[in-house]
Parts: sequence; C-alpha cells; structure tokens
Amino acid sequence: MKNLKKYFLNGLLYIVPVAVTFWVLIKSYTFLNGIIGNHLPENLQFPGLGLIAIVVLITIIGFVGSVVIASPITAFFKNLLEKAPLLKTIYSSVKDLMNTFVGKKKGFNQPVLIKLYENSTIERIGFITNEDLNSLNIKEGRVLVYLPHSYAFSGQLFIIERSYITPIDSSSSEIMKLIISGGVTEIEN
Repeated sequence: MKNLKKYFLNGLLYIVPVAVTFWVLIKSYTFLNGIIGNHLPENLQFPGLGLIAIVVLITIIGFVGSVVIASPITAFFKNLLEKAPLLKTIYSSVKDLMNTFVGKKKGFNQPVLIKLYENSTIERIGFITNEDLNSLNIKEGRVLVYLPHSYAFSGQLFIIERSYITPIDSSSSEIMKLIISGGVTEIEN
C-alpha cells in the first residue's frame, strides 16, 4: 500500500506541473483572444494572433524576471561566494565543467591518444583542454590533457609533450561515450 501511495504522489509530481502549464496557456490564449477580438479591427485579426501574443508576453516576463529577480539573486550569491573561498573554488570548477558540456566554451573538443612512456605501446584516450600554459610558466610544446575515467565523471589532468600526442579523427561526444562506457559502446561515424 505504501508503494501505491508513493507512485500516486510521484505521478502527481509529474502530471500537475504539466497540466497547470497547459491550463494557464489555454486560459491565457482564450483571454488574450477575447481582448484582441474586442479591441482590434477585424482586418488586423487572424488565427494564431493569441498564440503570438502569449509568446511575446512570456518573453517579456522572462526578460523582466531575469533583470529584476535573477540579477539581484546572482549578485547576492556572488557576494556569498567571495566570503567563502572553498565554496567559490568548488562552485567555479563545477560551473566551468558544466559550461564545457552545455555552454559556449567547449572544453572537450580535441580527442587524442597519449603515449604513457617513451618506448611504450600503451596509450590512453583523453582530450586537450588547454594549449597555452604560459600562465603556469610551463615551456612551450606541452599541453594539458584531461583523461576521463571509465564509469565515472572523474579523471586526471596531465601536462604532456606534444610528441606523445596523436589526434583522434572522431567526434568528441562519441569518444567521451566510449571512455565512460569502458570501451563497450560503439563509435558512430
């Protein structure tokens, strides 16, 4: 009986937000069509005008919300992070990592093979994450390579001589799937 109650509540958690969203959209559409129908001349009315009005209204609300609500919250959160250096380090690292996957800055876009030792035939798969190491006072000819672990979202960062690196001619997402799956996924060409 407990499981049935739990499944029922989970069902509500999934259905209620969707149902309420559709209800609000339908009511808004009907309301705006009524206003538009009563105040616009008939030659300016056309099917879908209420839908366009809803999209414009939601966009304006989103803009105002991001300026009035999100900006002060973001500023407060940044001030809080300035007072807690450890939290700031963790937050900025996770944020940068997420930006490499979903943001504009793509960090795992150069898949490579690296040779582990001079005369070794063993290689690992990784991604070049930074080619300019001047800020670290590391001589030219070396790059940062991130080597993800299989079955985890962790990995190791190495500084590697370019001569030990061989580019892989395949998409980064396919290589990442291959590494994370431990090599059991197939690479799509």
